[in-house]
Amino acid sequence: MNNSQLTPFERNRYYAGKMLTSADFQAEQTYFNNKRRFANSLLYGSGVICGLGVFSLDDLSVLIESGVAIDGMGREVVIDSSVVKKLSAVDGFDALRTNNVSLCLRYKEDEVHTVYSVNRSDPDREYEYNRISENYQIFLMDSEDVPETFEMETEFLTRGVLLSNENFSVEFVMPAAASKGRNVKAVLRIEKLSDAEVSLSYTGVLQIPAFSDPNGLHEIDLVIDDVRLSSGEVLEKEYWMTAQEVSALETNIILKSGSVQAFENDKNIAVPSNLSMKIQLSDVKPRELVNREIGRMNLEMKSVGAQSDFIRLADLILVRTDSAYIIEQVNDSNVKHYIAAPAQEMLRCDYMEYFQKEADIRTVVAAAPAEQNAKPINLRSGDAPEVETGVLEIPLSENARKGDVCYSGEIMHGLGRGNVYVEVGYEHIRDDEALGEASAKSTIYGNPALFAENQRSVVEVETAVRVLNDKGSFIVAVRPLQNVDFLVLTFPWVAIKFPAGNDLGIEDDYSGKSIAAETPTITMGTKESHFFGVRYNNMDPCSITYELTESNSGEITADGIYTAPSKEGVYEVRIFCTDMPVICTYAYAIVKKKGFDEEG
Repeated sequence: MNNSQLTPFERNRYYAGKMLTSADFQAEQTYFNNKRRFANSLLYGSGVICGLGVFSLDDLSVLIESGVAIDGMGREVVIDSSVVKKLSAVDGFDALRTNNVSLCLRYKEDEVHTVYSVNRSDPDREYEYNRISENYQIFLMDSEDVPETFEMETEFLTRGVLLSNENFSVEFVMPAAASKGRNVKAVLRIEKLSDAEVSLSYTGVLQIPAFSDPNGLHEIDLVIDDVRLSSGEVLEKEYWMTAQEVSALETNIILKSGSVQAFENDKNIAVPSNLSMKIQLSDVKPRELVNREIGRMNLEMKSVGAQSDFIRLADLILVRTDSAYIIEQVNDSNVKHYIAAPAQEMLRCDYMEYFQKEADIRTVVAAAPAEQNAKPINLRSGDAPEVETGVLEIPLSENARKGDVCYSGEIMHGLGRGNVYVEVGYEHIRDDEALGEASAKSTIYGNPALFAENQRSVVEVETAVRVLNDKGSFIVAVRPLQNVDFLVLTFPWVAIKFPAGNDLGIEDDYSGKSIAAETPTITMGTKESHFFGVRYNNMDPCSITYELTESNSGEITADGIYTAPSKEGVYEVRIFCTDMPVICTYAYAIVKKKGFDEEG
């Protein structure tokens, strides 16, 4: 049975008086088998679920452990007990051509249990097989004949070509969409395309306006120093960066003008000096981005990339003579593909704890969004500050210990973007003999420990508030200074936003604060692009706005990538702090057509 086509599904329709034949019962079995295998292939894929280890017992024999696998058509393959095989007795041994071979496992059906056929259609066939045993076949094949697994290319990754010739291919690869505020990995991929004895050196600078590297810079230095590879060999270098919390929905990654050089065997070679990779910036989490891309793959795409009908268990290296052979090596560590079965998830989590630091696995309790149960308080019209209040609850883990840190969720304070001050108090129930109340609600701002002497209900905690100015929200962190048996801590909060500028009659102190373009003047060709980075002097990084001071002077994006016009000239770019426009600087682009002699 070669069940390569599982759909469309067709099941029996029963009605009164229907005569059932063997074909009807076979259709019944086929329907349920195909349904199960269809689900197996989509939900689990192909590979080993458990067991099926391969070991060399001696120079001539191998041991294959019991285990379970699923092949590329969703069929379960079970070896119910460990088996020992002499290699020369395994199917396919006589057809081997090389010393590098693969030991494989395949689903197989055997007809068993002969019975006397009462109503036989063939008069010469007195007996029929009464059962089908779902069995397996172990066989050998040359490793070079194992077909490569073909997977459909998705749009999750985007690639920028840095170099491509008869000897090397160099690409910069990263996700086509990134989550704001999250880390993202990019890969510099170098592949050798020829057998020529040649080395590669390459240097270049990528400008990443909406990202920052671990040092907070908006550039990545690409360095390939005297790399020597064999034909078909691939070398990869990883670069990690963080997507910034910017308002833009997309950004471009470009090569810095004049930064590119490449050499093969110390000989200068021509390479592209322009690169532009468009990256989408999203507010959704990375897991959602991945789920969207995986779910976008349709059934035809999955069918084209279907797996083979066998499972590769191990690669063997043989030493053979004209009359004998010896098993020199058995390797299954990089051959098997394992299926992550849900039933093993708890054990998998337990094992993973041995590879994670405690800080990485500490449970952080995120509260539900704070209850916005208060209206803005307008103290007075005109120049009064805006005020918002509310209450948030932070649930603690069971038996929270001293020093454990818990966080609230991200809370929108309702005052919009900008510089907002947020104060958090601790709310508790206290006994107030002076007021004659057995219990009264009280809020403590500051250190609760100062009021804890006669109040058993006061929990000594430290609090901190992180205000996300560009998002109009804040996050609260809490650390108990004693062991706590409370399940929930309640914190009233107050957010205050003062008017900008001189609305309160108070002049802002801008003395000593300034910004400057990292490259104040750049010479570039027409239609070329350049990122104008910014340096901050005596101030924290802030949101930046770019604008051209005259029309028909090119284009500039929200993240600072300037594209020159087709006309030569000197063009000015104004750069200023979005919330403090008085802090600004200027940059200039000298645009010349390619081939123009700058000295003349």
